[in-house]
Amino acid sequence: MIIGAGFASLLLIVFTGVVSMLMTLPYLRLAGALALFWIAVKLLAPQAHDAEDTPKAVADLWRAVRIVVVADIVMSLDNVIAVAGVANGRYALLILGLAVSIPMVIAGSAVILALLERFAVLVWGGAAILGWVAGDIFASDPVVLKIFNGISPDHVELAAQIAGAIVVLASGYVWRRRHHVALEEA
Repeated sequence: MIIGAGFASLLLIVFTGVVSMLMTLPYLRLAGALALFWIAVKLLAPQAHDAEDTPKAVADLWRAVRIVVVADIVMSLDNVIAVAGVANGRYALLILGLAVSIPMVIAGSAVILALLERFAVLVWGGAAILGWVAGDIFASDPVVLKIFNGISPDHVELAAQIAGAIVVLASGYVWRRRHHVALEEA
């Protein structure tokens, strides 16, 4: 697991650097914001706990390393987009953000999982923060700035951040509510 996390960390640093460079292009910040919105809403979606879908233990060390690397990269997509968006092209801030966040995620995952299972409101708070960051990324896209040319960029940014958090929380609530109603009818 440690070897896999190490490889995943190196790949995430490279991946985040590439994403950070790409996010300077028009429409790609919009795509990143939409991806981050989706990830945030999926955090709040009802989870199916199917024992048949749980991964089986592997005997081969390098196969286990590959599984951990792929899982870390897939699960860290929100972290990559969020850090790249917040760094806003400043590579020193990007490296600092990754240097702080990757070890925290790897080392603290068990503690965080226990807290999230005990205090579900933390998941909602994390999703709201991701929605806030997605709104910030959305508002900073050159296309959006051009559309809202006559309005102060700070006002557009704040409105998008608030709207992002609200949209994520409302979408998660509606999704969970519909799932709960569907279960009651079944």
